[in-house]
Amino acid sequence: MVLKVFRWSPGSRERLQKYWVKARQGMTVLDALVELQRNSDATLAFRYACRVGMCGSCAMVVNGRERWACRTLLSTLARGPVTIRPLYQFPLIRDLVVDMAPMKNKMLEMKAVFVPGRRAMDGDGFAQIGSGARERRAIDAAIECIGCGMCVSACTMVSHDPRFPGPAALNRVFTLQRDSRDGAHADRGQTVLAEDVLTRCHGQANCTAVCPMEISPTDSILALRRRAVLRLFGIGPR
Repeated sequence: MVLKVFRWSPGSRERLQKYWVKARQGMTVLDALVELQRNSDATLAFRYACRVGMCGSCAMVVNGRERWACRTLLSTLARGPVTIRPLYQFPLIRDLVVDMAPMKNKMLEMKAVFVPGRRAMDGDGFAQIGSGARERRAIDAAIECIGCGMCVSACTMVSHDPRFPGPAALNRVFTLQRDSRDGAHADRGQTVLAEDVLTRCHGQANCTAVCPMEISPTDSILALRRRAVLRLFGIGPR
């Protein structure tokens, strides 16, 4: 099987380099890349850690679609050469490795970090919200994000408007705004009203389509919009 792998390093030009691997039953894209690095080209750079679909560090674009390399079987891809390139929207570090700092910075800009409120903890120091609580169930579909960046890569608005925070940051904001233990609802709620935030999402749901955790950042953004409208009219939560 032919793999066409994106190659780039500081001072060099972008290119697709062809490699050949002998595909085996059950072989994943990550297996193929590791085999190439160990046996054919030690300079090939890419990220991976757990290799079992838990960490998300091997996110890349395979045949034009964001995927986890460790979950993508070669046998499931269309016949012909397999093209592998780094995630879109992120600065390149080398080959398939990108700098994830912009996603982190957008989360910080959106105040997408937990701020303990006055009643964040009970007297024994334990969280008040149980796993079966109604409040917890309301955000269950949004809390499994592990920051792989695939939704950001797939978002056309991220590429169009550098001020748009992106689906990962807004999904995180949604979970915090529904958390009664958080003390920054009002501050964060004001931040999402900026011109380049909630209204910039066009609802194409590309982020939802590629999420390997089956999260829908699109739904989270729509929920934030509804919350923001109610807040503007003074009839809803902050």
